[in-house]
Formats: sequence, C-alpha cells, structure tokens
Amino acid sequence: MPPVTTALIVANVAVFLLQSVAPGLVVPFALWPLATSSLGMGAAFAPWQLVTYAFLHGGLLHLAFNMFALYMFGSAIEHVFGTRRYVIYYFTAVVSAAITQLIVAMLAGAVYPTIGASGGVFGLLLAYGMYFPHNRVMLLFPPIPLPARVFVVLYAVLELFLGVTGSQEGVAHFAHLGGMIGGFALLHLWRTGIRRRPLR
Repeated sequence: MPPVTTALIVANVAVFLLQSVAPGLVVPFALWPLATSSLGMGAAFAPWQLVTYAFLHGGLLHLAFNMFALYMFGSAIEHVFGTRRYVIYYFTAVVSAAITQLIVAMLAGAVYPTIGASGGVFGLLLAYGMYFPHNRVMLLFPPIPLPARVFVVLYAVLELFLGVTGSQEGVAHFAHLGGMIGGFALLHLWRTGIRRRPLR
C-alpha cells in the first residue's frame, strides 16, 4: 500500500483501539451540530471536529468496512494523485462531508454526533469512478460486478434515496454525498485551473 493510505488505516485502527479503553473520546471529537451549545460532558460543536470525527467509528464492522474501502480505492487514487494531492483531496472530502452533515442537522433540528471515515471514503470512491471508469467493482448484495462509474452513480442515487426517505436511520447519507460533492468540486478545480491569464 502507498504511505498515506497506510498511515490513514493505521491511525483509524489506533484511534478505534483507544476508543475501547477511553470511550469518552467520542464526546469531544465526534461531529456535533452547530446549534449544540451544551449537552453535558463537553458535547458541543468545535472546529477540530470537522476532521477528528473521521477517525472515530461506532463498531468493528463500521471500522472494517471503511478501512477496506479506503484500502481498495485509496491505494489506486494515491498512486494517481501522489502524496500531497492525495492528502489534500482526502481531507477536502472529509471536511465537505462534515459541512454537509452540519447543514442537514441544522435544517432537521437534529442533535446527535456523527462519526466515521465514510465521507472521505465516498470522495475516494468518486475519484476512482472518474479515473478508473471501466474497472469492475463487485456489489455485495447481490454479488454482481459493475463498471466503476456505474457503481458510483448507483451508490450516489441510493444514498440520496435513503437520505431523503430516512429509511435507514443512524447513517449519515447526506454526509456521504457531501464527501462526493467536495471531491468532485476539487477535481474540477484541478482540471480547469484557478489561474487565468490577465487581459492585455
């Protein structure tokens, strides 16, 4: 595995193990809604939570799924982007997912913490679909191989449906979409460039 993907997986696993002996870490480092002034025990929004929430997980399956996806898609994308751009891209997706979740929570009036690396992972999934559109990705249920770009579109539509209908509680579907949107915006910025020649 390339170095940044390896470091991210090691960091996530290390934090998960730390959570098992110090479960109180979730309170100050999970992502809390902006309107949360105080829920006791330090449960309130803080700027660092825009990043730290992505290193916390709600269980072994949650961690395993995200780390497998990070390994599967992140390794390929890190080879394409290189170390510096990969780090920028991953954390852009993480932060954009967090901002999306904060907006959704504010509109819904919801008060609950958000944790997990899924926002960054969904950003990597989008990039994988754009840079390796014809690579086959296997669905879990049912086990059908699909081209990566088709897989990405179907997953995005599914996340939007589940988020709008609220049929799968406890999952931040709009945060997943926010990670994809942030990743797409950054890729578009890199492709088009932000510098323009001055008129003469």
